[in-house]
Amino acid sequence: MRAPRQPDPEVMEIDYRIPTALGSLGWTVALVVLLALGDRLPEQDRWWIWVCVTGLGLGIFAYFYIPWLLRRRDKAEGHHAAQHEPETDDAEEEGETGEEPKHGSQ
Repeated sequence: MRAPRQPDPEVMEIDYRIPTALGSLGWTVALVVLLALGDRLPEQDRWWIWVCVTGLGLGIFAYFYIPWLLRRRDKAEGHHAAQHEPETDDAEEEGETGEEPKHGSQ
C-alpha cells in the first residue's frame, strides 16, 4: 500500500532573469572559446559554433520575454479575479448555476 502523498511545496518566486543571464553568459564563453580555436577546431566540430549562437540567441530572447510573460499573467489573473468576485449570501440560496432553487422537487 502506498504512503499518502505529501502536499506540493510552495512555488518559490525568483528573478528569472538571473539564471537566464548566467546561461547566456555560459553560451557566450563557449562561443568565444570555439572562435578562439580558429583553424585548430576540426571541420566536423564546427557545428558547435552554431549551437552556441543558437543558445545565446535563445537566452537573450528569454531574458526579455520572461518578464513580459509574467506581467501578462499577473494582469490576466487580476482581470480574472475582478470578474469573479466573491458572491453575496443571496447567491448561496440560488445555487451554483445562478438559477432559482426549485422548491417541491426533491
